Amino acid sequence: MKTIKILGTGCPKCQQTTSIVESVVKEQNLEVEVVKVEDIMDIIEYNVMSTPAVVVDEEVKISGKVPTKGEVEALFN
Repeated sequence: MKTIKILGTGCPKCQQTTSIVESVVKEQNLEVEVVKVEDIMDIIEYNVMSTPAVVVDEEVKISGKVPTKGEVEALFN
């Protein structure tokens, strides 16, 4: 099972990113664990300078912007 982490402190862009990721996971019926990481010290460990960020299996894939639905879908193809 893949793990997707949404890195962000809970700002509106981070919430929007979480919503998009959860929507894609649900629509594609994927076996994916979605985890929100809001602690700034945990976020720093990923060397992410701006949030939101999307981490797939411990690899930062998207950082510093709200991804489009298509960008999130591409992470699973």
